[in-house]
Amino acid sequence: MLEHFNKAFESKARLGIMSVLIVNESLSFNALKDLLQLTDGNLATHLRALEEQGYISVQKQFVGRKPNTTYAATDDGRTAFTQHLNTLEAFIRSGTFQETK
Repeated sequence: MLEHFNKAFESKARLGIMSVLIVNESLSFNALKDLLQLTDGNLATHLRALEEQGYISVQKQFVGRKPNTTYAATDDGRTAFTQHLNTLEAFIRSGTFQETK
């Protein structure tokens, strides 16, 4: 039943990142940090892991003289995250994790 459970989304931070990026076209590093209330280092680590999996894309540019990095969910990321959520929902609905009496 859990063949589509994706370990890349095990952490609360990565679930949050993907959830936010699924419903937004793209977001800046600072916007993600504020929304998810993560530290710079913690957010950067999780973003890097998702990028390495091909689940998010990164765009670096300058706005005026300030660097601005934005992140977006890729098509592969959207597919993998949707499969992961569907797997979790099916698992919850099955009730197989409930204690038997």
